[in-house]
Amino acid sequence: MIKKLFALCLALFLGCTGAFADDKEPYWNFQKAANVQQTIDETGFKLLNANKLDKIIVFSHNKKRNIVKEKMTWVKREVIVYDKDLIHAQSDDELAALLAREVSLSMRTYDGSIGGIISALQVKMSPKKYELVADKRAVDYMVTAGYNPLGLITYIVKSAPQKKQDAISSHNLTSKRLMHIYEHIYFKYPCYLVNNTYIDNEYYQHFLLSSIENRRKLEVKIKTKDKGRVDYE
Repeated sequence: MIKKLFALCLALFLGCTGAFADDKEPYWNFQKAANVQQTIDETGFKLLNANKLDKIIVFSHNKKRNIVKEKMTWVKREVIVYDKDLIHAQSDDELAALLAREVSLSMRTYDGSIGGIISALQVKMSPKKYELVADKRAVDYMVTAGYNPLGLITYIVKSAPQKKQDAISSHNLTSKRLMHIYEHIYFKYPCYLVNNTYIDNEYYQHFLLSSIENRRKLEVKIKTKDKGRVDYE
């Protein structure tokens, strides 16, 4: 009887504390969502099917990052989604952005000889080059699947810290990545900028604020009809 009474009091206490919780919960709350894996699968396979990607790629939710396992599973064509990355995906577009980049890299493991091993090694040997390739291809995948590619910009703004330099780094400066994505959208999918539903988004606004100089460089390229690659900073 005492145990039942204690359980009832505990349930009432938890119920009361829940009543005072913040009603403004984020779109993505992986601590409470019971269908995290299902949501990841649905978004991932929507990207695969819409883009007619006929190779087998699986999606796995993993709470903690394991560097060794991450390297091995990537070659095995498995996209692992970690909580550290997932927590910044706060909309359908941003979740699609997270998965689309990884799908792009995984698809390369099917290219070339020796079961795609050579292509996978090329990505590992030239990470900065293929990082930009993956970003642009992610934009293409997102648009084809019906997602707004500006979600890739807002996701990166929140999740990718800006390094001091990238001369000896295996990754590009976040500012460079963002501008190459923006430029790709500008030339290939301008309708998303003309009818910009992200214009009042705080994260997109911060991108505009932090990219003033780089966007001026893009304006010069457009005015001069330069076909070369802009040296973004």
